[in-house]
Amino acid sequence: MKYVFSLITSCFILNSCYQVEQKCVDFKTGKFQMEQELDGVKEISVFSRDENMQVETFRNVTDSSKIRWINDCEMILEKINPKSRIEKKGVHIKILQTDTEGYQFEYGFVGDSQKAKGYAKKIN
Repeated sequence: MKYVFSLITSCFILNSCYQVEQKCVDFKTGKFQMEQELDGVKEISVFSRDENMQVETFRNVTDSSKIRWINDCEMILEKINPKSRIEKKGVHIKILQTDTEGYQFEYGFVGDSQKAKGYAKKIN
């Protein structure tokens, strides 16, 4: 029993030392590529971002959004020229984890509880 208690305590200590890397500032600006599967087809989106604006090309359509940073790891994207009611809603993006090539994030419409996850790779 003493051995089991020591083993469990050791696991908790080692697990608490592990910290997810979040160097969000490294990904506030640049050119990125994101792959996602939609209806069984792999789609690629390419976007460039500076401090205030993001320009994205998806399925040969380019769109621009203004960025409002909440903190270093969270932002709200709002389309500059929305064409529908749904496009008028802001998209909340939260960077969850970073690595040397890119970042894992979750996103969803502002006020909506449904979230999706993705990975963006920096390409410049």
